[in-house]
Amino acid sequence: MSLAIFDLDNTLLAGDSDYLWGRFLVEQNLVDGEFYARENLRFLHEYEAGTLDIHEFLTFSLEPLAKIAPERLAGLHEQFMAEKIQPIILPRALALLDKHREAGDTLLIITATNSFVTRPIANDLGIEHLVATEPERIDGRYTGRVAGTPSFREGKVTRLTEWLQKQGENLAGSGFYSDSHNDLPLLEMVQHPVAVDPDNTLRDHAEARGWPIISLRNNAS
Repeated sequence: MSLAIFDLDNTLLAGDSDYLWGRFLVEQNLVDGEFYARENLRFLHEYEAGTLDIHEFLTFSLEPLAKIAPERLAGLHEQFMAEKIQPIILPRALALLDKHREAGDTLLIITATNSFVTRPIANDLGIEHLVATEPERIDGRYTGRVAGTPSFREGKVTRLTEWLQKQGENLAGSGFYSDSHNDLPLLEMVQHPVAVDPDNTLRDHAEARGWPIISLRNNAS
């Protein structure tokens, strides 16, 4: 049994759940629409360019969780799943997950997106194990702060190492599927890195290293 690790946004999903959650908040009039939409797009572009300040972004993205009652957040996320996430779950991604299940692999999603957004998505995909950025909670409410290390870039390596120790797992025979050059630290760590619909920087790196490059998009050849 090996560990099959998956990035979430733009890998198993045909979109970015963190960005879409921000758009959803704007559509629901729960944030300052013009400001939030502008900043949300700026952070997305910085992520794609590899210049994102993860702590600045998390201060921005976690603030609404602290301002909305937990019981309302749960209902909002159900609506978010139906409207924004279900339509972008890739059938080829589901087939890939099933292939690894049939092989007896342990499936793990690792994502920089916070666990409030991503835990229900992982559950919907039938994946028990999730390593995500953890929003701090006190007395059942989100504080707007981060608990522990954000699972972003080198932080994914840190968080995965902690998870392996806790689970008694190792990286023998492990694979990691990702679309983003931000995940190069972890891609370099596993035995079987796979670039999935990669950005240009990751594509160039994968070609230079001889890594497999695959597509999970419906219109892929």
